[in-house]
Amino acid sequence: MIRYVFIQSRDPFEAREPQFLEETAIAVKERGHDVTVFLVQNGVLAARQSTHRLERLTQAGVTLLADDLSLRERGITNEELAPSVQESGIGALVDAIVQENTKAIWH
Repeated sequence: MIRYVFIQSRDPFEAREPQFLEETAIAVKERGHDVTVFLVQNGVLAARQSTHRLERLTQAGVTLLADDLSLRERGITNEELAPSVQESGIGALVDAIVQENTKAIWH
């Protein structure tokens, strides 16, 4: 099994790429791989529970992480995060992508 880490930095309200990432991450998960989506920069805007942007990823069993610095820079508090999103430091991303059998895809 290969582990995939998708890194999403694009604003989900301004770009179509986040939809492509969602579809790709779900397809990879359905093929039996471990999938994590790490939200960074403007990608964290999707992490707010009020947006309902990550529901399909959650239902598919994809792990969702959001960069703590990016969240703070955009004024998003822990209370605003969707329940399925875990706040995480950039160090966790680095640790994840250097693991054996891991493919990182920055989108």
